[in-house]
Amino acid sequence: MFNTDMLRLIWAALPFMSRFAVDRTVQKVRAVRHSYTYKAVPEPRNVVVIGGSFAGIMLVRRLSETLPTGYRVVLIERNSHIHYVFNFPRFSVISGHEAKAFIPYNNIVGGAPKGIFEQIRGTVKSVTDKDVLLESGERVPYEYLSIATGCSQPFPARLKPTEKAAGCAELRSFQKRVDAAGSIALVGGGAVGVEMAADIKSFFPEKKVTLVHSRAQLLPRFGKRLHDHASKALTDLGVELKLQERPTISKHDENDVDASGQSTLRFKDGHEEHFDLVIPCTGQRANTDLIDGFLPDTISKTTGEIKVDQTLQVTGDKIYPNILALGDVAETGGPKMGRAGAFQAEIVCQNIVAMIHNQKPWATYRPNEAEGAIKLTLGKGEHCMYMKMFNGTEILLPQSGGSDELEVRRFWGEFGVDMDKDSEL
Repeated sequence: MFNTDMLRLIWAALPFMSRFAVDRTVQKVRAVRHSYTYKAVPEPRNVVVIGGSFAGIMLVRRLSETLPTGYRVVLIERNSHIHYVFNFPRFSVISGHEAKAFIPYNNIVGGAPKGIFEQIRGTVKSVTDKDVLLESGERVPYEYLSIATGCSQPFPARLKPTEKAAGCAELRSFQKRVDAAGSIALVGGGAVGVEMAADIKSFFPEKKVTLVHSRAQLLPRFGKRLHDHASKALTDLGVELKLQERPTISKHDENDVDASGQSTLRFKDGHEEHFDLVIPCTGQRANTDLIDGFLPDTISKTTGEIKVDQTLQVTGDKIYPNILALGDVAETGGPKMGRAGAFQAEIVCQNIVAMIHNQKPWATYRPNEAEGAIKLTLGKGEHCMYMKMFNGTEILLPQSGGSDELEVRRFWGEFGVDMDKDSEL
């Protein structure tokens, strides 16, 4: 049967895919030339990147391919491994895969010239106009600073442990709680809540699973067509949906992860329901604490994110030309997706290199349609691809198949490591 959505998706994605392929080919050629022309020097000037999640890594990679002699990129990251957060909801439900969600940093700039990259493991305490202060007391001076600290969310969207072993232990502990619970409620109908509700019900069909959401539409950042598809998929699995509800929670279990545990939910009509496990899937907050005291005027009062202009330079009462922000922490107007972070990394890289060469930053960021596309899992072996065009057209492709580990192996390869050989690192 002819699928018009598939044709629309190909037609919409082709310009971006073609441009990306051409741009990346040119970048690789230039990177090879750069590897021969760059020379390490005793005291290089630092281009510091705070945050080693997806956007930060993409920026570090591009800077390591383009910075001129006399400069180096320094990545400051508190975690021992890359947290592959996209798989946390699935790996908090099923066992045996949790180690795959923690990817080593040891080859993120493979092939880069000697002396152009340094990684510092540490937690940032504060930032000044000249350096970054770590909790260890170390000061890291910078000429240019990029903030890619992302956002904070409750478990399972994010984990608090900074060591891989502790992160794996937290996921395994939660797997046991899911396994032991006969009734589970998830509060929040964004991507995490929808995916986790579908996972629990498809891997444990005997459990009572309820998804509670404050709005009439699931996945409110996307269109109604995705809501309709996700609602039907959840209902077909046997998940009970309670929309337009903001229940109050009475906790009965203090030994828990974040706010989850045995709880009673009281709904707007007054009735109460007890659940063995209540999992909060709301509460995303931009990680701006490190500059709250330094540049309070740059924090948006509406979103809590760092204000930036189209060049992704940080703005407040004035523009701070040598400080830039990207990814989920930045108020860019774009979607909070990994793909958007990659596009923004290229903008930041080009503008930093331009300023190093005493040129005006010229690259500007404008969100594109491809950045907002999402692959939404809807239980074991089921998912869909969704994209909303700027003209309002919604493209949705239901798909079946795939592994329990959700293609994480491919991303290990993209980060320069072999999952089979390096999974214990």
